[in-house]
Amino acid sequence: MQEVFSVWFLIGAALVFWMQAGFAMVEAGFTRAKNTGNILMKNLMDFCIGTVVFIAVGFGLLLGEDLVGFVGKPGFDIFSDYAGFDWSNFVFNLVFCATTATIVSGAMAERTKFISYCVYSAIISAVIYPIEAHWIWGGGWLAELGFHDFAGSCAIHMVGGISALIGAKMLGPRIGKFTKDAKGKIVKVNAFLGHNLPLGALGVFILWLGWYGFNGAAATSTDQLASIFVTTTIAPAVATVVCMVFTWIKYGKPDISMCLNASLAGLVAITAGCDVTDAFGSIVIGAISGLLVVFGVWFLDNKLRIDDPVGAVAVHCFNGIWGTIAVGLFATTSAPGNDSLVGLFYGGGFDLLGKQLLGFATVAAWTAVTITIAFLIIKAIFGLRVSAEEEITGLDSTEHGLPSAYAGFSIMDISNTMTMNINDNTDLGVSDFKQAPGYIKDSAVKVFREPATDFDSGMHKVVIIARLSKYDSLKKALNDLGVTGMTVTQVMGCGIQKGAGDMYRGVEVDATLLPKVKVEVVVSKIPVENVIEASKAALYTGHIGDGKIFVYNVSKVVKIRTGEEDIAALQDVE
Repeated sequence: MQEVFSVWFLIGAALVFWMQAGFAMVEAGFTRAKNTGNILMKNLMDFCIGTVVFIAVGFGLLLGEDLVGFVGKPGFDIFSDYAGFDWSNFVFNLVFCATTATIVSGAMAERTKFISYCVYSAIISAVIYPIEAHWIWGGGWLAELGFHDFAGSCAIHMVGGISALIGAKMLGPRIGKFTKDAKGKIVKVNAFLGHNLPLGALGVFILWLGWYGFNGAAATSTDQLASIFVTTTIAPAVATVVCMVFTWIKYGKPDISMCLNASLAGLVAITAGCDVTDAFGSIVIGAISGLLVVFGVWFLDNKLRIDDPVGAVAVHCFNGIWGTIAVGLFATTSAPGNDSLVGLFYGGGFDLLGKQLLGFATVAAWTAVTITIAFLIIKAIFGLRVSAEEEITGLDSTEHGLPSAYAGFSIMDISNTMTMNINDNTDLGVSDFKQAPGYIKDSAVKVFREPATDFDSGMHKVVIIARLSKYDSLKKALNDLGVTGMTVTQVMGCGIQKGAGDMYRGVEVDATLLPKVKVEVVVSKIPVENVIEASKAALYTGHIGDGKIFVYNVSKVVKIRTGEEDIAALQDVE
C-alpha cells in the first residue's frame, strides 16, 4: 500500500504541474488578445525559472536541516548525493513552488515588463516561498506550534495573492481602466472584457482537475484521500452556486466570469483544511468563498482602485486568508486521519483558531515586507511597467516580436493596437508638430479633397485613417473641438514596411497588412479646416504615413417622407 501511495504522490505532482496550463488559459482568456503570447510565455517561464532557482536555492531553504525554526540549511545533495536524494519530495515541492509565482502573473497582466516579471518570479521561487513554506511544512516554528495548512491556502495562495495585490498596486491600473474627472478623481470603473471566455472556462476545468492532486497528493490512506476528494468537490461547487445566485440577484443576470472565479475561490478556501473538515464545513467554507470573491473584485475596483484583470487577489488572497482561518472553525476529528485538530464550531475552543490567526498574520507580514522590497529593487533597476505606447500596442508585439498569438484569425478590437515599429527610412527629421514646417506636416499626414463644385452646402464629411495607437489622441482632439459624434471602424492598410518586420523562428516577417482605425465625422458649424489641423496634430509623429485625411462636400440633402415626420438623409457625392 505504501508503494501505491508513493506512486499516487508523484501522479499528484504531475496533476499540479498540469495546473500551469490551467492558469495560463484562465489568464489568457480573461485578458485581451494582444497580450496572449506574453501571458503564455510568462506561465511557461514560471515553472522553468522556478525549477532553476529551486535547484540552486529554494529546495534547501524549504526542506534542508532546520536552523532555529526559521529556515532550512542550503545544500546541494541533488548533485553531491544523487543516489540518496529525495527525488519525490523535490518534484512535489517544486510544482507547488511554481504555482505561487504563477498567481502573481494574473493581477499584473497586460502592463508588466517581461524582464521584471522573470526577476520577481525567480525571487518568489528562490526565497520568499521556500522560507515561509519551511515554517509550515519543513519543520519550522509554525509546524512545531501546531499551525495547520494541509495543501497551501496560506503557504501558496495567500502568499501569491498578497504578492499580486502589492504588485498590482505598485504597477498601477491599465490605461483606460478608471475614468477621472477634471480634478483627477476617479468617477467610473471601466470593464475590460476577456477576449476568449471559452479559453478561460477550459482553464478553470483544468485547474479543478489538477486540484484533486493539489489537495490529495499527500494523503496517506484511501479513506483520507476519498474524504479530501469529497471536500475538494463540495466547496467549489457550493461557491459557484452561491456566486451565481448572488450575481443574478445583484446584477440581474448570472455573471459567467465571476462564477468561474468562484469555482477557484472555493478550491482555494478548502485547500488548507481539506483533510480535517467534513461535508457541512465544506459547504459553509464554499458558500462564504462564493460571496467573498464577488466582494473582493468589487472592493479592489471601487475602494482600493487596484486593477486586477483576472481576479487573482479576490480568489487567492482573500480566500487564502479565509481558508486558513476556517481550519480553526471547522476542523473535526470525524475526518479520516485527523485525531487531534478540533475547530471552534466543533467544540475545540479558540486554541486552534488562535494558532491559525497567528500563522496567517506572520506569513502575511513576511510576504508583504519581502515582496515590497523585491518590487522596489526591480523597479529601480529595470522598471516594472512598460511604456504607454507599448501597453496600447500590446505586449505580444513589443515584448516578444510576435504580431499576434492568433495568426490566421481576424481578431481585432479598439484596444488591440498591433502597430508596426516605425521605419527609420520614413523619418522626416522633425518630431514636434508645432516646430515642423507646413510641407513636412503635409508629408506626414496627407489631406485629400474632392474637386470643388459650384454648390457648397457648408457641411463636410471628414474621413481620417490613423494608427490604432493614435485613436485616443485623435478622439480627444476632436472632442475638444466640439465634435461629439463619430463613426469608428477598424480597417487593415495594405503595404510593406521593409526594415520594420518582426522575427519568427529566425525569419523576418514582412507585414503586408497593418491595423488601422477609420474615423468618420460630419461637421457644419465647426470649420472643417479646424478639424483637419487638430487631426494632423493628433496623428503627427514626424514620419511619412502618420495618417491620411479625406474631405468631402455634403452636397445633397434628400427629403424622405416617413409617416408623420421628415428625416433629412445626407447623401455623399463620391
